[in-house]
Amino acid sequence: MAEKKVVFIAFAIEDERQRDFLKGQSLNTKSPFEYIDMSVKKAYDSEWKEKVRTRIKRSDGVIALVSKNSLTSSGQKWEIQCAREEGKKVRGIWAYTDDRTNLEGVYTRVWTWDNIKEFIDSL
Repeated sequence: MAEKKVVFIAFAIEDERQRDFLKGQSLNTKSPFEYIDMSVKKAYDSEWKEKVRTRIKRSDGVIALVSKNSLTSSGQKWEIQCAREEGKKVRGIWAYTDDRTNLEGVYTRVWTWDNIKEFIDSL
């Protein structure tokens, strides 16, 4: 079996349930990857940023769950910026079927297993 890819999930805390769905989808299928997220409900301090950067460095790529909440999520924006600084591929996946928010600089696709698999296969 192929080695699992490690994918960091960047999301707005308001979209935590969508992250849970994505994680569940990976656990309930023969998924060739595992997810890492660093969700916190407290302020983004320097210790959190150091931990996130370490995890992003260890990841093969980053999936950003994009929604209207992404526009005001300083944590998610920082995670995406960090991924770019570390040279990681970032793919946006729209978190909701009725929300097509455009996050500047993030190529975003519809949430389908094929779109997620295609991104992971490209890592």
